[in-house]
Amino acid sequence: MAETAAVVQAQGTDPGDVGPVGVVGAGVMGVSLVHALLAAGLDVVLHDRDPGALDAAPGRVRSARRVARLSRGRAGAEQEGALRVVGDLAELAGCGLVVENVTEDEQVKEQVHRDLDRVLDGRTVVAVNTSAVPITPLAVLGAHPDRVLGAHFMNPVATSQMVEVVRTAHTSDRALGVLTGVLDRLGIAMTVVEDVPGFVINRCLMMFVNEAAALLDDGVATPAQVDRLFRGCLGHRTGPLRTADVIGIDTIVDTLHVLAAHHGPERFTPSRRLVAMLEAGELGRKSGKGFYHYEEDWT
Repeated sequence: MAETAAVVQAQGTDPGDVGPVGVVGAGVMGVSLVHALLAAGLDVVLHDRDPGALDAAPGRVRSARRVARLSRGRAGAEQEGALRVVGDLAELAGCGLVVENVTEDEQVKEQVHRDLDRVLDGRTVVAVNTSAVPITPLAVLGAHPDRVLGAHFMNPVATSQMVEVVRTAHTSDRALGVLTGVLDRLGIAMTVVEDVPGFVINRCLMMFVNEAAALLDDGVATPAQVDRLFRGCLGHRTGPLRTADVIGIDTIVDTLHVLAAHHGPERFTPSRRLVAMLEAGELGRKSGKGFYHYEEDWT
C-alpha cells in the first residue's frame, strides 16, 4: 500500500464531480463537519434519525460558524453551499460521498452501514468518521467494500490541518480519490494509515487522556497544570485534558471501551475520574463543564 504512513496533499477527484456530500449523524462532530463543508461551498445532505437533532442542526451550524471561523490561513468559498436535512436515509442516494458520524458503538455503526448499503448507489463513497472502530468489518458488511474507508476528522473540522485516513485492503483508488478531492476543497491534508482499532491518533491520545485524568485523582496536578506542561514541554497546542473537553468525555469513554475490547483492558480501562464525569453529565464543552468550565455554547 504505497500511500500508507505518507502525508498526502489532495490530488484527487474534483469534489464538484461527486454531487452533494452526505453526512449521517447530527451530533457535535457531524455539525462541525457540515459547517466546514458548507463554508467550502459544498452542498450537504444531513441525516439523523432523531427529529429533534435535525430541527436543531441549522441553528447549531450557525453557532459553529461563529465559533470556528475559516480565518486561520484558509480562505472560505465565495458562496456557501446549501444544507438539506432529511430523516429518511434513502435521500442520501444522490450523494457522491457519505460521511458516517454516528456514536462510537460498533453495533450501532454496523446497522447504519447495512442500511447505507441498501440505499446508496454502488459508486457512492462511504467514509467512516470514527475514533477507534476498525473499518474493515464495516466495509465487508455490504456489497461494495471497495467504496469504504476511514476518515478520522478532528474537531473543529473547519480549522483542522489534517485528517487521519484509513485505507483497508479493499479500498479502491477511486474511493481514496473522491475523499481526497473533498479534503482538497476543505484545505485539509491527510495521512493514510493501516486499519487497526484506534489507528494512530487515538491509540496514543486516549492513553494520554486516561493517565492525565488519573493524575487528578492522585492529587499530582490540576487540569491547568497538566495541560500547561504538555504545551510548554512538548509543544502541544492545547494539552490532553482541554482536548478531551473538545472531543467530549462521553466519546472519550466510549473510545476507551472500544480500544479495551480490541487491545486489552490493561492500557485502556477508563479511569475513575472519567467514569465519574460521564455519570455526572460533565461532558466537556458541549455540556458547559468538563475538566474546565465553559460559558458559551460550543456545540
